[in-house]
Amino acid sequence: MPFTIVRQDITRMHVDAIVNAANTSLKMGGGVCGAIFQAAGPDELQAACDKLAPVKTGEAVITPGFRLPAKFIIHTAGPVYQGGQHGESSQLSACYRNSLLRAVEQSCESIAFPLISSGIYGYPKDQALQIATETIKAFLQDHDLVVYLAIFDQEAFRASQKLLGAVASYIDEHYVAAHTDKSRGRQLLDVEQAVLSEPPLHRIEADILHLETSAAPTAPNLEDWIANLDEPFSTTLLRLIDAKGKSDVEVYKKANLDRKLFSKIRSSQDYLPSKRTAIALAIGLELTQSETASLLERAGYSLSPSQKFDVIVEYFIVNGQYDIFALNEVLFQYDQPLLGS
Repeated sequence: MPFTIVRQDITRMHVDAIVNAANTSLKMGGGVCGAIFQAAGPDELQAACDKLAPVKTGEAVITPGFRLPAKFIIHTAGPVYQGGQHGESSQLSACYRNSLLRAVEQSCESIAFPLISSGIYGYPKDQALQIATETIKAFLQDHDLVVYLAIFDQEAFRASQKLLGAVASYIDEHYVAAHTDKSRGRQLLDVEQAVLSEPPLHRIEADILHLETSAAPTAPNLEDWIANLDEPFSTTLLRLIDAKGKSDVEVYKKANLDRKLFSKIRSSQDYLPSKRTAIALAIGLELTQSETASLLERAGYSLSPSQKFDVIVEYFIVNGQYDIFALNEVLFQYDQPLLGS
């Protein structure tokens, strides 16, 4: 997927470039910087950095990757946090933007970042994450690049506590682990399980039948129209893009999908996407809950109250929150797979 969060050692990633959160003198430091120097070969990397030093805060320069799996190391000097009143946010944003520009200049197709300035430089992790996400999102609107944000553990950042609290409450109310009826403390009967998992499409079809037999029929709404079409997923997708007044680029960018994958879905009548890709497209299209159910049904899927991943996705759709990057941050916190490709 174009932008995703991974729990991985950045020095082991097989990408075209990794980013080193450097100091302005480009000297070997501690933390991620020290780990990158050690993995690349400290003497060779230091010699290359000395030729480029010093750099200003927010600037980015590039060296070979030496012994790393990555071809290049992009070095950027992040700001020291001083309360947020000294231009730190614009400097931190510049770190990401300039690093991405260096990657594009070298025709890189993939790049991995650490969460810059969030260690000994003291930048609050939630604010650092927000700046990283916003800057990367804006850059990807005009460039096709696979971007990773690599962290060592889940506690390296926290998504919005307000959002996490709202999602947690929604999960408590709607998540049915293993189809357990919490009010009666027993497993649901088979017939009850069938009701829980029954695709909303059947209920929509019943509504359509009522409309067809009514003395004064009215025009079906969008989800009814989708459910009543006997057509491939790709055709339904293109109809939805037109119906929502969106462009292909707008949809696949907002869905965090690779352009090549979207082109494959668009051009192949027989292609069925994965469930995560279908959900990502629903987010990109800003579909309602019932519209999402209909689109997923077209690909052979549905959202289930027994899957925590599905319940989290449902929270965002029900509440009209279509920021896939915020959704992925929450999914990451719950150790769930992320959306996109």
